[in-house]
Amino acid sequence: MTTRIQGASSAPVRQSSVRAHNLALVLRTVANSEIPISRASTSAVTGLTRATVSALVDDLIAGGLLTEHDPAPRSGAGRPAAGLALNPDGAFGLGLEVNVDYLAACAIDLSGVVRRRVVEDHAQGDLAAMARLARPFVDDFRPAAAALAVPGLVSGDGLIRVAPNLGWRDVDAAAALGFPVTVDNEANLAALSELRAAGGRPSFIYVSGEIGVGAGIVLDGELYRGARGWSGEIGHLTVDPDGRPCRCGARGCLEQYAGQEAIHDIDGAATALGVALSAVVNLLDLDTIVLGGIYGPLLPELQPGIERELRRRVLTSDLAPVTLRAAALGADAAMRGAAESVIRAVIDDPATFLKPQVAGLKP
Repeated sequence: MTTRIQGASSAPVRQSSVRAHNLALVLRTVANSEIPISRASTSAVTGLTRATVSALVDDLIAGGLLTEHDPAPRSGAGRPAAGLALNPDGAFGLGLEVNVDYLAACAIDLSGVVRRRVVEDHAQGDLAAMARLARPFVDDFRPAAAALAVPGLVSGDGLIRVAPNLGWRDVDAAAALGFPVTVDNEANLAALSELRAAGGRPSFIYVSGEIGVGAGIVLDGELYRGARGWSGEIGHLTVDPDGRPCRCGARGCLEQYAGQEAIHDIDGAATALGVALSAVVNLLDLDTIVLGGIYGPLLPELQPGIERELRRRVLTSDLAPVTLRAAALGADAAMRGAAESVIRAVIDDPATFLKPQVAGLKP
């Protein structure tokens, strides 16, 4: 059976697509409610009939994504309505992060609560060690899916094209881990996590400081990925054309002056960051810079030098000063962003999750 939606397209829309859309609409409505919401209120918010909402809610409860709480007793007239809420044990997102000197993993439930978190020091992190770290999460939580944060460039099919500081090129993460996983740049995932924490539609650059330096760019509430998905490589902006050699093959890259191995020279690192960030602000008209990774805790030491360069170099600095702040989620931002991307996918498309063959990450 098919139906047509007036004004959307001349092509027919299958009934299954309408159901998938409505399942997501109901689940998002419950997820966005600050308190348990009744079926009747869900109907009013979504514009769906009560009968339709009731059927969809039943499916979401049966699939483990929603729970229905008994109504609280009250003395007034009328029968109190039961409240719908996300099921804290209904679906989990597995967030993984491989970086140069550590591995990290966390499991997050539908409401965004971290249920388990592990961080291990690991020299030149590798995917075999990541698989061992992830295995208890897969066994104990049966996550809906997994996402991996890496300090490198990732293609649309999940291939890690190049990660200079890990010495990787054309690495198939899913094959190496032994289970399905989506892959993204760690700064992009951290920026998305910061975006969710901030709310609204802000514009900012998230700068991640580790051995390398990466950035996630958010414009009007949307992550900017670039034409091929490779934006944000701020660590390879040139701050000294004849400067120190970089692992990427060029000279004078920012990460050689402000990466973890150079951060002991705080004033020099702050100056280099200020120079690079001034160019980004002039180009994109950003009003906020968020420092993450090793930079967050060092903000008091880095701030004077960065702000000095921003005042000196940003054309509009006297008209609209740029806000500089530490990341709200600290060093966990990338792996949390990875886990949250799984949860967001479930909430945006519960129909796919409810299919028996994909309801849980397969080893």
